[in-house]
Amino acid sequence: MSIEVNNESSAPAVDEEELARLGRYLLDSLYVHPEADLSIILVDEDAIEKLHIEWMDLPGPTDVLSFPMDELRPGTAGRITPAGVLGDIVLCPQVAARQAADAGHSTGEELLLLTTHGVLHLLGYDHAEPEDEKEMFGLQRRLLSAYLGKQAPKETRS
Repeated sequence: MSIEVNNESSAPAVDEEELARLGRYLLDSLYVHPEADLSIILVDEDAIEKLHIEWMDLPGPTDVLSFPMDELRPGTAGRITPAGVLGDIVLCPQVAARQAADAGHSTGEELLLLTTHGVLHLLGYDHAEPEDEKEMFGLQRRLLSAYLGKQAPKETRS
């Protein structure tokens, strides 16, 4: 499994190794092929705002964007996904820091939450409809809680 974390942001003290560990945990938990590739990129607000406008046609910086590549879906214990490129998750630590302060937890915890959210989007989960939101956010909470060995950070709306 290849998980690349590239910090292009000016944010101090981002734990890149922790993001990679979480990525491995999530892909293992969702039965993604061990040869799948995932890229996590951290960028500043200007860069994510440009991507947000270009790809979502929405103004302003956002917290996380996901760019799926091979349209992989979660596997099962008896049938893992095929090998492939899962895609890219783009995170903005500055936006995450503001959201973390509002939610009452650390920026590191917010980045873990956003990474989990991004991986689920890469695997086809969405939250546009209430039923889909309930499924995605429930799975997000369970995965992150299990990884952290405690209650997951309060969710932000991405």
